[in-house]
Amino acid sequence: MKKAILIILIVGALIALNDAFYVISEGQQAIVTQFGAPVGKVSYAGWHFKTPFVQKVKTFEKRIMKWDGDPNQIPTKDKKFIWVDTTARWRISDPLLFFKTVASERGAQSRLDDIIDSVVRDAVSGSLLVELVRGVDYEPPANGDDLVKFNIEGIEVDPTNLVGRETILADMLTKARASTPEYGIELLDILITRINYVEQVRTRVYERMINERKKVAAQYRSEGEGEQADILGQMAWELKKISSGAQRKALEIRGGADAKASAIYAKAYNKDKDFYAFQRTLESYNTAIQNNSKLVITTDSDFYKYMKSAH
Repeated sequence: MKKAILIILIVGALIALNDAFYVISEGQQAIVTQFGAPVGKVSYAGWHFKTPFVQKVKTFEKRIMKWDGDPNQIPTKDKKFIWVDTTARWRISDPLLFFKTVASERGAQSRLDDIIDSVVRDAVSGSLLVELVRGVDYEPPANGDDLVKFNIEGIEVDPTNLVGRETILADMLTKARASTPEYGIELLDILITRINYVEQVRTRVYERMINERKKVAAQYRSEGEGEQADILGQMAWELKKISSGAQRKALEIRGGADAKASAIYAKAYNKDKDFYAFQRTLESYNTAIQNNSKLVITTDSDFYKYMKSAH
């Protein structure tokens, strides 16, 4: 009997010891509850002791966690309806307060949905679309004539006074952080991962982009045609100039050759005028008298004199 009681006590002691010690892993933190009420928190890894059977341990992530919101359709300040997809990073800064207020990570995600979605909606509806997409390093054109003017409900806005996406995100984070500490949550950052037009607006934007590209293409085409006309005109002028110079040179060469030929003919003629006259007359006969042709001349014609002397 005593042996059985001793065994029971030993087993009970082992069970109690097993329930008394617990391990917190790296990247985790915990709170200790007693009859469901939190009585302490543990923020470092290792072996820890609690009252067996009376106290329970609830562990939470100590690492950075991610929040992803559902894409929302929100109108901007300049009445452009867009889809906004947002993400954020957060962690549990006070596990005891976290357990008392939201109890679990699912509860925290739900609470962050309310906080961040509200902040994002206010920020987007209070900003121009161009402010949501432009970076902090954007600089407007130096020429004042090239500045794009935005009209918001009849009010013209100077692009040099617009803020950038980073400024809007920083303001969103500041406003969201004001509500998270009461839940034991530290919000690290908020990022807009995607901005896109709704389908109707996207179709109109694509049409406007196509028309603008066509306008630019027409301008380039017109400038190219003007440049082409200038080049062709210059080429025609140069070609005409070259042709005129070549024709003048040809006339000069031909004139010089004709002058030399005439001088040669004159020199040959002066050596024997009768022979030259005879040769030219024979050439005239060959040209004037053809097959099936008749030549009618008088007997006293100079053209006939060599024929007449041949009898």
